[in-house]
Amino acid sequence: MKLTMVALAGVVACGPASAAPARSPAPVDSRFDPVVSYLRSQVDSAFPGAVIAVGRHDSVLLLSAVGHYGIDDPRPVTTETVYDLASLTKVIGLTTACMILVGEGKLDLDAPVQRYVPAFRGANKERVTIRHLLTHSSGLPAWRPLYIEATTRAVALAMADTTPLLRQPGDTFVYSDLGAMVLTQVVEGLTGQRLDAYLDTRVFRPLHMTSTRYLPPSDWRNRIAPTERSQDGTIILGTVHDENAWKLGGVSGHAGLFSSAPDLSRFAEWLLAAWRQDSGQVRTFTKRQGLPSGSSRALGWDTPSENSSAGTKVGAQAFGHTGFTGTSIWIDPDKDLFIILLTNRVNPTRENGRIARVRPRVADLVVDALTPPQ
Repeated sequence: MKLTMVALAGVVACGPASAAPARSPAPVDSRFDPVVSYLRSQVDSAFPGAVIAVGRHDSVLLLSAVGHYGIDDPRPVTTETVYDLASLTKVIGLTTACMILVGEGKLDLDAPVQRYVPAFRGANKERVTIRHLLTHSSGLPAWRPLYIEATTRAVALAMADTTPLLRQPGDTFVYSDLGAMVLTQVVEGLTGQRLDAYLDTRVFRPLHMTSTRYLPPSDWRNRIAPTERSQDGTIILGTVHDENAWKLGGVSGHAGLFSSAPDLSRFAEWLLAAWRQDSGQVRTFTKRQGLPSGSSRALGWDTPSENSSAGTKVGAQAFGHTGFTGTSIWIDPDKDLFIILLTNRVNPTRENGRIARVRPRVADLVVDALTPPQ
């Protein structure tokens, strides 16, 4: 099915908004048998269950589910199962919001963060720019236990704003959830809306992503994959896995989104179409920035590097991201290809790190499947 594209103001205009029919199941394509067989072999080893979506040329070629919901839930996963995206939130949500705001002329990538968040104070913070936050080169530390330290969302954000820099801006890559929390405040200040409301209005509803949102309602519970067993022995289900995002009320730029493979396929199709149409913002945001020197990071997005989750066979202009819960997305404009893998590898424990070997293997198998024999 070809997705009807819509204009996300200032990003790209691909046609009028209109009601989109439900995603049809991808036809069975034997080329992908090795991909699905490999994923089946990883059930109950790397994850309880997984959903994979592969698309090319505005069509979904593979949409398949393997395994079951969780360690204590034997129901088979379906292609409509909803997963906690974890840090895919940074690119599907936060980065897209920034891309729109840049396109509208409301956000300057090289402006100091303090222009938009005056509370972002401390030594050398006047030198930190929006570009630094998006490339994880601001000098902020990776993390702090706000879920323990803070009492409210406002207090947690204030703590993020006043956390001292560990490095000079632009000097070092440190993957920072705190930087994404600061950028969340930039977006909310410019839009006058909480991040979830803004994204729902400007991105998810226009793209007909009806299974994508923060704070999933209770009637979604039966189709949400559970995550980790908490300290009291209960399994987290339908609540964000990330502790700091939970303290932020479940809504943050660094984590908190839930979604399905069909919805993310719509998003990937839109982004590929925007890239093909030479939308300035899309190409800028997905291009490696070299900040700091040698970093693989684009703006929000990552690009392939040694030992990357993208595997070894995607094109040089590919971009993607991973999520702690076991999610990943890679988009390759050179091959007009996207690969989405959703798992709940943290069920029942985050100590299971086997997903690290699964992601690149899946990506390589997908490219192999689409490569004609020599």
